[in-house]
Amino acid sequence: MAGKQEGGRLIYADLMRVAAMLAVIVIHVSAGWLESLPVGTADWHALNAWDSLTRWAVPVFVMCSGMFLLDPKRSISLPTLFFRYFLRMVTALFFWGVAYHLIYDLIAGTLSLGSLPRALYAVVLGNTETHLWFLTMMMGLYLLTPLLRAFVRGASRGDLHWFFLIYALFMLFLPLFLRLRGSQTAALYADRFYLNFTLAFPPLAYVGYFVAGYYLKTYTLGRVAEGLIYLAGIAGAVATVGGTALLSARAGGLDTTLYGYLTPNVCAMAVAVFVLFRYLLGVSDERSRKQRMSAMAECGFGVYLCHVVFLILLRGLGLAILPIPAAVAVPLLTLVIFLPSYALSWLLHKLPVVGRYLT
Repeated sequence: MAGKQEGGRLIYADLMRVAAMLAVIVIHVSAGWLESLPVGTADWHALNAWDSLTRWAVPVFVMCSGMFLLDPKRSISLPTLFFRYFLRMVTALFFWGVAYHLIYDLIAGTLSLGSLPRALYAVVLGNTETHLWFLTMMMGLYLLTPLLRAFVRGASRGDLHWFFLIYALFMLFLPLFLRLRGSQTAALYADRFYLNFTLAFPPLAYVGYFVAGYYLKTYTLGRVAEGLIYLAGIAGAVATVGGTALLSARAGGLDTTLYGYLTPNVCAMAVAVFVLFRYLLGVSDERSRKQRMSAMAECGFGVYLCHVVFLILLRGLGLAILPIPAAVAVPLLTLVIFLPSYALSWLLHKLPVVGRYLT
């Protein structure tokens, strides 16, 4: 049921995008609050759990793009890739990058005629709201897409397995192992290794997730492989929650090493979530439910882009941290942010011509 298509759309992919959209909000709700608490309190552990268990969201977004863009059965010309995908990222980056600068000027009472050119210049220099890094990363992956399509078109399943092995070893396991050794020399080597590999073209670091989306959509997994992936995902979740608690206690403050998207624990969670949605989860065959899920998925990117606006507003009102247990507050705040974010995304998406470029 989860793999069925409605109007050319994969229903499980739409459902997965909606889940990832909510998970990203959970991360941003938890992160700022978590940094303000002493390590080891009940609220700290609750926030760490929420943050840890949703770290799969961004890798899953990348995988959802790769599953379609790398499919050799889909004809994607260079003009289509540029005008439909790449240009959309550029437009969204400048629109939302400028918008956030203007919002901060408005809050600070410094909004003026000069704010717009200053904001544009800041975006050109790469000074944007933190979560917009995703746009520049995706722009790079779109530039690599023609080469990656040629690779997967000619690669056997065994070739892809070798690709994932090399990627996991050098981009996930080795850098984390060196950082966890604890010595400054090892940490410095890990950072230099990562930077030397990705500094010229940072999106290279996420190529593994991009190709994994295509692989997991294209090839059918056996029951044993599926079960092992779920076990690895559970182990990754436990390692992220428990490991972050241990590392933070040792450091005397929040240690986000295991929160990184380029870590084996987060990768294991992301792959497990993708497989879970493909093989086990789905929506009813009722047409109206499928259409609602697809409509929500279409606005998901816009929600990602604009939800920080409402998080900023909550912070300004002093409501980003609630005087109730964090375990309950996080889903409540997530809902409070999601609803207006979805409404704004839906409205912008309906704008003629430009709507799809802004959301």
